[in-house]
Amino acid sequence: MMNDDNLRKAVDLIGKSKTILLTTHTKPDGDACGSVMAMHEALTALGKKTRLLMLSEIPEWYEFLFAEKVPVLGEDVTIEQLGQGQFGEADLIMIIDTNSYSQMPKFDEFLRQNTKPILVIDHHVTTDEIGDGEMVDTSAAATALVVFELLKYAKWPVTEKIARALFVAVATDTGWFQFNNTDSRVHRTCADLIEAGANPTQLHYTLYQNFSPQRFRLMAAMFNTLELHLDGRFATQYLRQVDFEQTGAVYNDTENLIDECRRIGMVEAAALFVELADGRIKCSLRSNDTIDVREIAAKFGGGGHTNAAGTHLPGPLNKATELILAEVTEHFKRLDAK
Repeated sequence: MMNDDNLRKAVDLIGKSKTILLTTHTKPDGDACGSVMAMHEALTALGKKTRLLMLSEIPEWYEFLFAEKVPVLGEDVTIEQLGQGQFGEADLIMIIDTNSYSQMPKFDEFLRQNTKPILVIDHHVTTDEIGDGEMVDTSAAATALVVFELLKYAKWPVTEKIARALFVAVATDTGWFQFNNTDSRVHRTCADLIEAGANPTQLHYTLYQNFSPQRFRLMAAMFNTLELHLDGRFATQYLRQVDFEQTGAVYNDTENLIDECRRIGMVEAAALFVELADGRIKCSLRSNDTIDVREIAAKFGGGGHTNAAGTHLPGPLNKATELILAEVTEHFKRLDAK
């Protein structure tokens, strides 16, 4: 939970501001999208002018949270236009669901020369201490829980739209309450959000039973690459650029696909390798808490949580797979030696 000093500072920074720029990390997930949208709604109700800016496209299954298309840096506005104030001046910058420059490519250039106050709301361990005010709770299962705590502290109304956005954020960052980060705080918060108007059945259908044909075909292609290592304890899968071309899917369609192979009972950890257009390999890692995948990702410049992390690796694909397999093998050896 946050201490009152941090909460007071956040409320003070927001209270002094008229125009607030809201953003999050690149490749925004459900927690990022839901938390940004909830803060946008809360700030708008306070009479603040908000400017939403994404650093990459919002996945289509989260678009329903937003009333209109959110501008994307590099597509709708350049970093030069942002720096010159052509996107609109803001007297507070709010960064949600990250506190790391590396997760905000290009935007980090703007931040380093920025003179306006910055408020960070996050729950990750990895931090560059970017904010003048920081609401960072590493015990929270999702950043949305920190946002909800701020709303309660400030006594700002939690509308149906805010409740829906925060429920999506919490539910997706806990694997729809399946991950080990699902604690009593998660359930208490979600109960409050349901009372405020969030509809779990409707939201689950929208998120998980509404795949595009392209995404479903991409998932089928991924299944064909499944390999089990270490007596079935570690599963790997991969997607090449040709898979996207043949299925018509896009990068955002890979979100949460890594969790499919964890349905296999013996699998304790998993990795999904995605070949990017620039030749790099995006590696997503998951664990059931037996090994710390954040530690593995951090070794290669990535980050995340104990049971959910990611990093980028140089190609080719087989080399990236070998690097991660070697690290995972070493972690399991240390675990078994205890």
